[in-house]
Amino acid sequence: MSAPTTEPTAPQSTRADVCAAAIADAFSVDGEIFASPMGLLPTLGVRLARLTSNPDLVISDGESLFLGGTPPLGGKDVVEGWIPFRRVFDVVAYGKRHVMMGATQVDRHGNQNISAIGSFAQPKRQLLGSRGAPGNTVNNRTSYWVPKHSPRVFVEQVDIVSGVGPARAKAAGPGAARFNDIHRIVSNLGVFDLGGAGDTVRLVSVHPGVSVDEVVAATGFTLELPAEVPQTREPSYEELLIIREMLDPKGLRFKEVPND
Repeated sequence: MSAPTTEPTAPQSTRADVCAAAIADAFSVDGEIFASPMGLLPTLGVRLARLTSNPDLVISDGESLFLGGTPPLGGKDVVEGWIPFRRVFDVVAYGKRHVMMGATQVDRHGNQNISAIGSFAQPKRQLLGSRGAPGNTVNNRTSYWVPKHSPRVFVEQVDIVSGVGPARAKAAGPGAARFNDIHRIVSNLGVFDLGGAGDTVRLVSVHPGVSVDEVVAATGFTLELPAEVPQTREPSYEELLIIREMLDPKGLRFKEVPND
């Protein structure tokens, strides 16, 4: 009689690993769609999703090339297509796409700011500018990644609207609201969506080791809370191997989410 087989015990996951898995989950049900992650952890999460929950994701090198495989962060792979910058706008306007952007500020209505801090006429600090945020949010599914959750980022009202939340999109009319889809906000403390009353930010889960009170204290607006807040799932053994040995063996993820 053969001995029963058991699953190997997964090593303890870090906060960065949990964030990568949460980002992967945000892309898991998209099917065949162009994934446009902006930043290190979003890129790691998208590539994790492609190797696990959603192999149909179309990914690029973040510049101009569609990739045939799923390389590690900073690595190269077989090129299967070309998407120069001018073609990106065609995809934004007409294509199936899910973009994950950063957010210097995000408010309770899901509006995002990457333009400037202070008034538009005379800002205290100039940032990136709106860039593609307006087009992304009115044309494509959009998620946000926030590596340092604080009241300075999660604010009652953004100083300047770069990315458009659902309430503002609806007020602008069907042209802006038809494809507006703020899907997830993932931070180093938890996962959020726009499922609150009046299309406001709602807490979906807290990461392991984080309490709901910590998230509330780090948020500069009244956060909608479900009756029971689950814990964000930890990566599986397979996912941890993929993260640590295939996609990010150099540990670049810890630059955004330190392993304290």
